[in-house]
Amino acid sequence: MEPRVYWLGHASFRIHSSYGIIYIDPWKTAGTPKADLIIVTHTHMDHLSEDDISKLKKENTIIIGSKDVTEQIPEAVTILPGENKNVGDVKIEAVRAYNPSKEYHPKANDWLGIILTVDGKRIYHTGDTDVIPEMNDVKDIDVLLIPVGGTYTMTAEESVEAVKIISPKKAIPMHWGDIVGGKADAEKFKELAPCDVEILEPKK
Repeated sequence: MEPRVYWLGHASFRIHSSYGIIYIDPWKTAGTPKADLIIVTHTHMDHLSEDDISKLKKENTIIIGSKDVTEQIPEAVTILPGENKNVGDVKIEAVRAYNPSKEYHPKANDWLGIILTVDGKRIYHTGDTDVIPEMNDVKDIDVLLIPVGGTYTMTAEESVEAVKIISPKKAIPMHWGDIVGGKADAEKFKELAPCDVEILEPKK
């Protein structure tokens, strides 16, 4: 099967795959369907929600996150930038996510972007980041999940520059519609980006 990507709002996604149900940064979810795998990019409250994790996890749910995530969620497994882990037939690659010139997401924190290879597709959730040199090392992305809301992460125009570096087949804008950014940012990104762009409506 081909993985199906659902945007749950902000930076939260659910992916349906042959492995099962995968969540990235679940926040303000409905609590269903239950998770087989949860990945958390960093500990800001709009990415690490212990309430959502407790609602979504079942007995055998695997939780993977940045090093500070595992300090708060004891059963979580740490993954650091540059590391790879396999969960069943899902490959998880951790890459850096940070602000080079803003204080919100320091490089020293080892916070994450995540590349999932699942059902033959490579899905890159950038995490909270600006355009960074490490993006030059990211290759063969089928679906890019990228922030466009500005302030804490990239603006729409900056996200277009990231797309030019990464060259994904398709991009889905995130980090808009809650806290920062609006649909106009997603539409501006779609207008300017040199790839197929799908603007999703939040699904709960």
